[in-house]
Amino acid sequence: MNSSRSAPLQNAASWAASKPPLLRFLTACHADFSTENGGNVADYIPELGKADPDHFGISLVTLDGHVYEVGDSRIPFTIQSVSKPFVFALALDTLGAARVESEIGVEPSGDPFNSIRLNADNHPFNPMVNAGAIACSGLIHQAKGDGAFEYIRQALGRFAGRELDVDEAVYASESTTGDRNRAIGYLLRNNTVIKGDVGAVIDVYFRQCSILVTARDIAVMAATLANRGINPVSGEQVMTPYAISRALSVMTSSGMYDYAGEWIYRVGIPAKSGVGGGILAALPARLGLGSYSPRLDSHGNSVRGIKVCEALSLHYDLHMLNRSDDARNSIIADYNIGKSASRRSRRPHEQKILAAHHQDVRIIELVGTLTFSNVDYISRRLAAGPRPHFIIFDLRRVAAMTRAGARLLAEGFHELAAFNVTVILSGIKHSSPQWEPLGEWVKGTSNLRNYHLLDDAIEWAEDQIVYRHGGAIDSVEVTELSEQALLAGLTAEELARLASLGAIRTYQPGQQIIAAAQPAVSLFFLRSGVVHVRLHGGMRLATLTAGMAFGEMALLETHRSADVFADGPATALEVPLRDFERFREAHPRTGERIMRNLAQLLADRLIVANTKVNLLTEN
Repeated sequence: MNSSRSAPLQNAASWAASKPPLLRFLTACHADFSTENGGNVADYIPELGKADPDHFGISLVTLDGHVYEVGDSRIPFTIQSVSKPFVFALALDTLGAARVESEIGVEPSGDPFNSIRLNADNHPFNPMVNAGAIACSGLIHQAKGDGAFEYIRQALGRFAGRELDVDEAVYASESTTGDRNRAIGYLLRNNTVIKGDVGAVIDVYFRQCSILVTARDIAVMAATLANRGINPVSGEQVMTPYAISRALSVMTSSGMYDYAGEWIYRVGIPAKSGVGGGILAALPARLGLGSYSPRLDSHGNSVRGIKVCEALSLHYDLHMLNRSDDARNSIIADYNIGKSASRRSRRPHEQKILAAHHQDVRIIELVGTLTFSNVDYISRRLAAGPRPHFIIFDLRRVAAMTRAGARLLAEGFHELAAFNVTVILSGIKHSSPQWEPLGEWVKGTSNLRNYHLLDDAIEWAEDQIVYRHGGAIDSVEVTELSEQALLAGLTAEELARLASLGAIRTYQPGQQIIAAAQPAVSLFFLRSGVVHVRLHGGMRLATLTAGMAFGEMALLETHRSADVFADGPATALEVPLRDFERFREAHPRTGERIMRNLAQLLADRLIVANTKVNLLTEN
């Protein structure tokens, strides 16, 4: 008894503990690259040399505010040069683009980040090198005076979604050893780029670089850049889209210093590194990534951080020049068969089984373009609910699927297979263009089925639930009219009298029994087999099995409104309408009972139709 009760709880716990595909990928990256011991901790600033070289954290933030974290993602480190694009954006919003762009260039320098060199106009090459960053601090100092640093700190905090502190020890160490940056400051002062107190400006810059962040913080900051300046966690519009797009532009061309060209060629995601060990990568309209590992290469970039970015971009094909669509809201409906069953009419014992196990079949109807971000959202929404036995993805409204989205979706299918969940696709054919990227990744997936029509997919899943719980579907013969819902409440004598009015008919597979627009001259009570009702030349309206009536609308209409075909061998009792009407006239109370039953059947169909409509408005 106890074990039978605990099993569902154990299953639910294991389902909840399973990792979404993207988190599994990041975890694998962390495990693979943790053994990479190349590079050295920065020691030209003594305090930075005290960092633990084994620290390694990864965080990724989606544009709907979901945060993935792996490893040492909450270990604080100083932001250093990762602050540069944010302070540049702040300067643009504070002083205006014309002023900032007249003082600081946007061309790559090809030099190391701390080069003491200006461009042909005696201005910094771009805001990502130290000269440009110090110029940005100088512009903000001109505007805000002694409050310049606090102004910067608060702005960076809005990007991160929380208050950020300063590492005073690193600040003191930077100030003590920062003569090269002071030299850059005086060079800028000599060329009138800095017009105020060089010492005060450099102090702002040192404090700015000493702000403490985590891999999670810079992932949120990156996602804010990717989200046109809206922090996806806090919802705050931190900066204007103009400032954000310009910051991303210089990150693209110059964010990784003299490695920038190689970076954009191989990774293709705007990024910024810092000698504290952080790398920030922001893929517009997609995601923000933050990593921390203090082992640096000869360019001053985190060795492990670069490997993470390269792996993510390559694995999911995230190079920014391969983008195709910005759609995010891809779920149009999400329900189980308790809310919307198939069009197959079910006998009472089947209804009872399906009612008890309605959560075992979940249907997710998708729309638009399935991108990396959309599929990640779908996978997390799926994991948030109870684990079903069957999941149906309806793709008939899906116009396209990116390779990143297709691969992430396929990885989700493989994850479901590990939990013995069967995935059913509907709405596509293997020859459809949108199937191509997905088909490449789902080859050999044992838990995958495909139906062109959603209703067929739901019906098949329902059948499996019925079979699993001891029900029988097709091999049933119902000879007694007492089991007919239309005739509920009639006495045995009345049923026998009604049966004597009809004749048993036999139908072959595919045979048309009723034709739309023809006069309605009889009604039928199915004894064996399966028939389906459909609009003339169009979609299926219902599937009926033994023990159910069809053609009953003849009691209300003079002509048929739909076609009826036999799915396989079938038999039915056909009762001529004229004889049925005489029976009703001879037994008025019985006739009234039959019409009430018909009204109830029609009301039940209307409820089902309304439920299907409501599903579209709920999502």
